[in-house]
Amino acid sequence: MLRVGVIGVGYLGRLHAQKMASFHDVAFVGVYDADRERGKAVAEEFGTSFRGKVRELLREIDAVSIAVPTTAHYRVAREAMKAGVHVLLEKPIAATLREGRALVREAEARRLVFQIGHLERFNSAVLSAASVLKEPRFIECHRLGMFGGRGTDVDVVLDLMIHDIDLILSFVRAPVVRISAVGVPVISRNVDIANARLTFANGCVANVTASRVSMRKQRKIRIFQEDAYVSMDFVEHNIQVYRRIFPQGAGGLPEITGEVLETEKGDALRDEIRSFVECAKTGAAPRVSGADGLAALEVAFRIRRNMRRR
Repeated sequence: MLRVGVIGVGYLGRLHAQKMASFHDVAFVGVYDADRERGKAVAEEFGTSFRGKVRELLREIDAVSIAVPTTAHYRVAREAMKAGVHVLLEKPIAATLREGRALVREAEARRLVFQIGHLERFNSAVLSAASVLKEPRFIECHRLGMFGGRGTDVDVVLDLMIHDIDLILSFVRAPVVRISAVGVPVISRNVDIANARLTFANGCVANVTASRVSMRKQRKIRIFQEDAYVSMDFVEHNIQVYRRIFPQGAGGLPEITGEVLETEKGDALRDEIRSFVECAKTGAAPRVSGADGLAALEVAFRIRRNMRRR
């Protein structure tokens, strides 16, 4: 039976522990957190044990979810890999490109499963829309939320926008050749609201906005391609699909038909962690690999450099 653990049980890490505890085909060995009282409370809540040191937990497990602050990703994930443990690491992959590249190399050298927690890849709306998407020409993303204080050790690009960067890269599959971006700090010392325009080698353009200082929550992606327009709303859990239909007979103008596809809310986090567990058991490649996480980070850093120049 696969032995699993969770390192970092703050807001998100506690949810990782909750999902791990729900799987009956794994042994949930324990959790670690720098805050001992919080770690003990979460361990008691989900019927597992608290370990006082990371290395103590790593000695007893085969796979681990890591949900520590971004600045600690490299140190903790590298220690897990050196212990021979498969790693599910929350996004972004690391705080720097050098650290991200080193983690990808370490996992490859040790033949470990290394999955990055880009949760939207497991969103039911994204999965439902996959069969419709062919060759996007224009993409518009809005990811807005109210200020909550979490994730402010990094700017909004690494905190929120990187979700949509990863999705866009999975949709387009072409190199980014040009970037224009702006961003400003509002409450924290880092950039809290940002907009980026990405131009790809195949001509596709993506306009991406992320804010953690908005008055309401919004998670939308609109995708235009030659034969369809697809709008995904991750808050309302629906997909709107509009297609261009040519009527029979010569000379007729094309018609537009539309439909709204309701999707089940589902549990993307549980599906993400379940997928990681299966990959750790079988050695299969994860849906969001370390290389995918690194690609998203590279674009994120290009956006940040462009913002600083402007």
